[in-house]
Amino acid sequence: MKVVLLGTGGPRPDPHRMATTTLIRLGDENILFDAGRGVMVQAAKAGVPLHAINPVFITHHHFDHIGDLYDVMLNTWLHGRKDALRIFGPPDTGRLVNTLLTQVYDKDITWRDKGEPTFGGWKPVIAEDIIAGPVLDTGRWKVSAEFVRHGDGLGMPPAFLKRWTCLGYRFEAEGKVIAISGDTVPCEGLMRLAHNADLLVQCCFLATPEIDNEHFRRLAEHTLACGDTVGKLATAAGVKRLALTHHRPRIGSDMLRALRADVEADFFGEIIMGEDLMEIEV
Repeated sequence: MKVVLLGTGGPRPDPHRMATTTLIRLGDENILFDAGRGVMVQAAKAGVPLHAINPVFITHHHFDHIGDLYDVMLNTWLHGRKDALRIFGPPDTGRLVNTLLTQVYDKDITWRDKGEPTFGGWKPVIAEDIIAGPVLDTGRWKVSAEFVRHGDGLGMPPAFLKRWTCLGYRFEAEGKVIAISGDTVPCEGLMRLAHNADLLVQCCFLATPEIDNEHFRRLAEHTLACGDTVGKLATAAGVKRLALTHHRPRIGSDMLRALRADVEADFFGEIIMGEDLMEIEV
């Protein structure tokens, strides 16, 4: 079993990183978490058989986590997917997927379905809205979800917050646990999904020296975990190994070193500074 960090960046274009997307490879199965910028190109670079990517778990609906979701739908099929592609995500995922299939890319699908019969006809995509709790148990591996906090304290309108659901995931197989934080600050849901995890893939956006203005202070408190809290939460959750992802674009490596130092001050397990296409054995 291995984790492949297909992308370790964020929403802003970064010449060195694609958007945060994680793949778990278990034998011949390839389980995808999010579908951000460049996901299928990165999967091809990593040598992943594209037809075998299935299912997909979406953490939330920011564009850097779903921007290339249709690319996953299309290219898994173009490369030989025979079964329905299953997509799980927070409420509104079904509507989003249906919109892509019936209103955005409907002509593209029809053209390829009817005009390129060698592909055997379009294979379905099935999206399911989920909340916290057990999500899928195949008998070989299982996934559960927890609610996490991503922007909840920023003063968004209450009507929007009723529609804004963010999830983290806990993947269990072969007696091991991999936790995928999604985008979040420390919260009860993150602690539960990370409890005694063998590996936590954790967003960690800023080093402490970078939290130098009111905007970044609000971000570190309400939006994305940063170097001042990630080590503490990993220690409190009993995490064994920690992979840091969702990095901001940076010039040079000084702030990455500062970020590592932040986390090392509070966490004494292995710290992995995530880079695109990095593979982590679990």
